[in-house]
Amino acid sequence: MTVESTAARTSRRSAGSKAGTTGTKGTTRAPAKKAAAAKKPAAAKKAAEPQLVQLLTPEGKRVKNAEYDKYVAGVTPEELRGLYRDMVLTRRFDAEATALQRQGELGLWASLLGQEAAQIGSGRATREDDYVFPTYREHGVAWCRGVDPTNLLGMFRGVNNGGWDPNSNNFQLYTIVIGSQTLHATGYAMGVAKDGADSAVIAYFGDGASSQGDVAESFTFSAVYNAPVVFFCQNNQWAISEPTEKQSRVPIYQRAQGFGFPGVRVDGNDVLACLAVTRWALERARAGEGPTLVEAFTYRMGAHTTSDDPSRYRGDEERQAWEAKDPILRLRRFLETSNHADEGFFEELETESEALGKRVREAVRAMPDPDHFAIFENVYADGHALVDEERAQFAAYQASFADEGGN
Repeated sequence: MTVESTAARTSRRSAGSKAGTTGTKGTTRAPAKKAAAAKKPAAAKKAAEPQLVQLLTPEGKRVKNAEYDKYVAGVTPEELRGLYRDMVLTRRFDAEATALQRQGELGLWASLLGQEAAQIGSGRATREDDYVFPTYREHGVAWCRGVDPTNLLGMFRGVNNGGWDPNSNNFQLYTIVIGSQTLHATGYAMGVAKDGADSAVIAYFGDGASSQGDVAESFTFSAVYNAPVVFFCQNNQWAISEPTEKQSRVPIYQRAQGFGFPGVRVDGNDVLACLAVTRWALERARAGEGPTLVEAFTYRMGAHTTSDDPSRYRGDEERQAWEAKDPILRLRRFLETSNHADEGFFEELETESEALGKRVREAVRAMPDPDHFAIFENVYADGHALVDEERAQFAAYQASFADEGGN
């Protein structure tokens, strides 16, 4: 049974959640403020609500958008099937990596389950000469940039320091330090502008990272220097156990206004909308119009990482509501109702999905252990007495196991 088919069944369940608001008692002036707010015209209230770009509804129906339709007008049925294939195979790889961690083959894994549309849509919007700065969860973007999935797993297995040459695919190594990659991306984009190139840079980060000082500094520098960079925030609603409403008083995309560049919120479970909005933002960057903040409004279906237990801080009803918006099922429904894919396509993809899982599993288990002493080799260019001492201590420690085995 494939991951895609499981998601398709679960997301057909009727799901819903009751939304409510809570408040706290304020000063004696609070009732007057509340009364004044109640008298605001309906149009003003609507204008204050976050605007969401959506081209495919959760039911898989195509909706028109005068501003962004032109960015996907040329997408062919073959390309739509390609987007679907990307999402299914990325989810299958992600599920296999999670299983490998549970089996003790990986030290840790950060799942992207539920965020496939945000990553595939934005990843396919990039050009070959664009440069990508990821966090540690952009497995779908890595797939779009041509990075072999098995290369993503070496770091999580602890056998290498990254696994690929960033310049081979214009895809930087995964960044564990929260938010720092936005500064790297901004600096790189400033260099691109000085070189006179027409390429763009895109930096990925989460809603939790948006609270980091590094991200604010990146916004400042990119705005002042008009850097050709797109800040792509995947708002999956939870910064580990902290909900978005405890991180920001305004929608994340609106923060861009304070720094002097545009921000837009896109349905992060709509691969077509993510493709369109990211293409628009990248074109702005290449045209010398400066940075853009894209907030992909999505949901983390699984745990933050395999060391996390989301059941401790969120309810099942929340996940069930988002399962009804599953990005893969959404595009499948559109493909089926538009006659862009037949059952043979889905069956072939299921076979390909299982083959990918098998290849990843075998590749991870075949990864050689690294040289235990390699960690000491490149600390200093010309060597160092303290490092030499630590190497000798480590060698003695390793030798002690051999002595115990001999006895």
